[in-house]
Amino acid sequence: MKPMSVLQSFRGIMHGRPPREFVMPKSLTAPAGATPIELRPCTLDDEDELQTLRWRNQAWLSPWDSDDPLGGPGLTFNQWVRELRRRERDGSGALFLITEHGRIVGQVSLGAITYGAMRTGLVGYWVDEAVAGRGIAPLAVAIVADWAFDCPDGPRLHRIEIAIIPDNHRSRRVAEKLGAIDEGVRRQYMHVNGRWRDHESYVLFAQERPSDGLAAAFAARGQVPPSA
Repeated sequence: MKPMSVLQSFRGIMHGRPPREFVMPKSLTAPAGATPIELRPCTLDDEDELQTLRWRNQAWLSPWDSDDPLGGPGLTFNQWVRELRRRERDGSGALFLITEHGRIVGQVSLGAITYGAMRTGLVGYWVDEAVAGRGIAPLAVAIVADWAFDCPDGPRLHRIEIAIIPDNHRSRRVAEKLGAIDEGVRRQYMHVNGRWRDHESYVLFAQERPSDGLAAAFAARGQVPPSA
């Protein structure tokens, strides 16, 4: 057998096949019996609604917002959407708006995607405070994970990480509801709200999911219905 060089091994781990490892879906929907949410890409037409939602939830979300430690210039909405399209084209990330009955109620993203021998990604999410506690965030993460693990046109990942600031108890509950595995603390893992913060690492593995998928299994366990 011909030995593999260190360079070949490194390429296999870090790169794998060329870019464009997935096709961005037009939408992803919740399984039967779940809260009827839909995930779809963000477009320029979403600017007013999304900006209004973020502004209304500023106090709710700002303690957990990641930022640039080097203080780079911010992006306009148009620039941000163009960056989303670039990441979709090169296979490095996918961001979905979470909608319920056509209204935006949050966001879920899959980024830091690595192919080759690792096939990993990092998921992030937030929801409108008005819908918190209804199981929308874990359902959205489950839908994205099922797509990323299983869909022939998806990135076909092996491992998805959820990184959580230790005192973000609501976010931890999202990981726990999905049965994610606690792998411990990553010190100074991400720059959040002006400083480097430790994060707890929770992980989902493709091979350890329920046979019918994470979203269907979560829906079968029951969710909190919307308040009257």
